[in-house]
Amino acid sequence: MTIAKISAEDQLAEIKRGTEEILLEKDLLAKLKRSEQTGKPLVVKAGFDPTAPDLHLGHTLVMQKMALFQRFGHQVVFLIGDFTGLVGDPTGKSKTRPQLTREAVNEFAETYKKQVFKILDPQKTSVRFNSEWLDKLTAQDFVRLAAHANVARML
Repeated sequence: MTIAKISAEDQLAEIKRGTEEILLEKDLLAKLKRSEQTGKPLVVKAGFDPTAPDLHLGHTLVMQKMALFQRFGHQVVFLIGDFTGLVGDPTGKSKTRPQLTREAVNEFAETYKKQVFKILDPQKTSVRFNSEWLDKLTAQDFVRLAAHANVARML
């Protein structure tokens, strides 16, 4: 896949439209320029935890930006957080998300795919599951990863 013949600056302007802030905007522009020069598309990933059968309105905002990257010729990865759904992701604002069964996670993931393809082009979207790599980590690997963040940062 080659990127669309739209300048990096014009891509960034369109991506910025309707946003409050893009963290490290200069880095995104640099990546877009590199992509423009090499003809190699960016790989844009966004993750969604299957904690309920339906995506919500807030998810559509992210997916609309992902669709925009697709229109510019970049690759989009729709990442389903099946691993975090199974362990009960502790990032909930008021309480830990419940641990789900593999069956529930798979069912929710299927409904997510049906919903996301109303916004994203299924031919240009790679659907991946975070268990593909997280299932392989050992307890020692998790401790090693956790050592990269302090408690204040995690909170």
